[in-house]
Amino acid sequence: MPTDPARVRRNDVGDPKKCPVWQLHQVYSNDDVRDWVFQGCTTAGIGCIDCKKQVVEKVLQELKPIQARAKEFEEDPNLVRTIIAEGCEEARNVARETMEEVRAAMGLNFR
Repeated sequence: MPTDPARVRRNDVGDPKKCPVWQLHQVYSNDDVRDWVFQGCTTAGIGCIDCKKQVVEKVLQELKPIQARAKEFEEDPNLVRTIIAEGCEEARNVARETMEEVRAAMGLNFR
């Protein structure tokens, strides 16, 4: 992921507000980490890789339960088929009721 374009070399100071990684820190990092990143970036005390590592760890932590759930579906394709079939049946029932209401409202009940 690109970072602050002003940071060409490790010892170049940067502006976190111009870096897309900073936006991720706003979501994933606590105040202490954000302060560390801001201070380190603006003084060239840390490099962009140091900054990114903090976010990557948090993102991976958030993804773990999602990936575990996805793995369940990958390992059991019949579960996916069952969920889809049940969802289709439920949608058909809702659509059938809606169409009955529409026909009644429009006076098209020919049955």
